[in-house]
Amino acid sequence: MTKHHILILGGTSEARALAGRLGAHADCAVTLSLAGRTANPVAQPVPVRVGGFGGAEGLARHLEAAKISLLIDATHPFAAQISRNAAEAAKQAGVPLIALRRPVWQQAAGDHWTLVGSVVAAVDALGEKPRRVMVALGRQELAPFEAAPQHSYLIRSVDPVEPPLGVPDAHYILARGPFEEADERQLLEANRIDVIVSKNSGGAAAYGKIAAARSLGLEVVMIARPALPNVPSAGSVDEAVTRVGHLLASLAKRGV
Repeated sequence: MTKHHILILGGTSEARALAGRLGAHADCAVTLSLAGRTANPVAQPVPVRVGGFGGAEGLARHLEAAKISLLIDATHPFAAQISRNAAEAAKQAGVPLIALRRPVWQQAAGDHWTLVGSVVAAVDALGEKPRRVMVALGRQELAPFEAAPQHSYLIRSVDPVEPPLGVPDAHYILARGPFEEADERQLLEANRIDVIVSKNSGGAAAYGKIAAARSLGLEVVMIARPALPNVPSAGSVDEAVTRVGHLLASLAKRGV
């Protein structure tokens, strides 16, 4: 039996689910790669590699040295540099690539979205008047908010924000999703939030705050996704499993 070595670039719930599905196949040896930005990642169903590769060239060398049959980019939709590196590395190494990309959230009736293209633009969109802001971006992209110290911030992240933001009024919550709409509504009401800053991450795990904002009539400053490489992609774990199955069957027929 041909053993297919699959490398998944992960860090998302979909990557974990996909790794479990593919790892259950006897003809697949799956490794999940994590960037190492989260101090205590959740348990994974397959062997894990932690840390970077050294850009596209380093990843290409790893693909060749580890005899990787298939590379899957299942990183966060905003991890654009990693996705670009994956596309270039796969091309250099001659390894097939599939991207697992969640569909973007679509604005629905009752939503009050202000669409922006970056975190800096999101800070500008908050305006000069002091507001109570929930920030749900992760701890590594918070520095621009120091330019708007007039606002009160509720900041949620998986790991502690260290050092804290240089603003006079910031409160921190450590939590890992998924977050249900009812819980998000309670959080927003308890903290008297009047605007949320969010990335358009897609998926169900973080959508609760968007639905809660809609029900409360709150504004959401929504940061659009960056441009990503044009590569073969799947919009769900099920679709990715199907695509992988077809690709591996093709490789097996060619004796690869």
